[in-house]
Amino acid sequence: MTDTQIFEPDGRAVPYAVEGDGPVKLVLIPERGLNGDALGVVAHYLAEEAGFHIVRIGTGADSNECTLDERVEATVAVIDHLGLDHAWIGGHGFGGTVARAFAAAHTDRANGVLLLGVEETEVPLAPAIPVLIVQGTEDIVTPPAQGELLQAAAPERASIKTIHGGDHEFPATHPIETAVVIEEYLDWD
Repeated sequence: MTDTQIFEPDGRAVPYAVEGDGPVKLVLIPERGLNGDALGVVAHYLAEEAGFHIVRIGTGADSNECTLDERVEATVAVIDHLGLDHAWIGGHGFGGTVARAFAAAHTDRANGVLLLGVEETEVPLAPAIPVLIVQGTEDIVTPPAQGELLQAAAPERASIKTIHGGDHEFPATHPIETAVVIEEYLDWD
């Protein structure tokens, strides 16, 4: 696996890892309480097999106390530190909510949004950018119905893919299936 590095914007330690150097850039943010390694197999597959440039931004030791705005600011800081001017931005559960908030605040830097399990939230979708929603069919934490409601709000640009048999932890329990869905969708970007 890839070595995790630490970036310290404003004195907060934000772990991150970078894999691959391909033309498709994807930033991944894990679910609250999980570290960046929770998306490690998905990221590694996308970097090695699909040739993507992947940045995984971890949550740090104080992740459960961080607000949504603080997580967005940490994401911006790491992306700026790495010199990425634009990328797909995605996350799992609350990490997806962070991705939505990032894209809404920084639309010019988001090529699209990837949501691995859609939280029920008031965070709007950024206008005019594509959205890939991936849902586990057995997810009771972020049920498929939430993804369907979000897709219905922007049917011209939001797509849903499902991971059959996947519960909320489907990015970890079904990582190759999840990565292949992402690869097939984002490979055109």
